[in-house]
Amino acid sequence: QVQLVESGGGLVQAGGSLRLSCVVSGRSIVSYGMGWFRQAPAKEREFVGSMSWSGGSTYYADSVKGRFTISRDSAKNTVYLQMDSLKPDDTAVYTCATVRARYTTAKSEGEYEYWGQGTQVTVSS
Repeated sequence: QVQLVESGGGLVQAGGSLRLSCVVSGRSIVSYGMGWFRQAPAKEREFVGSMSWSGGSTYYADSVKGRFTISRDSAKNTVYLQMDSLKPDDTAVYTCATVRARYTTAKSEGEYEYWGQGTQVTVSS
């Protein structure tokens, strides 16, 4: 059984930082690409960023490029989302996910198979 558990969300002032964690069980992150998505109130879920199965490539939405960084600890089977220079527009529930097919990376929601429960990030102005 594959499970993803996020943590690290909270309330932060604009300009601040947070680091989200996504602990994965039942699937190795060195074989499957990982992604981060977010959903703000009354908005559709959107792609934030992803990391390739090899860990050698990362991709980011234009809205977070240069401010957010995805990394991983393979030994802990954990993926991180470091969020710096946070803005009120970053307020959302952040969710990690793992792709459907081994040795692939994706930006489209439909290519992800397993999802975490999400963690709330609130950025105050």
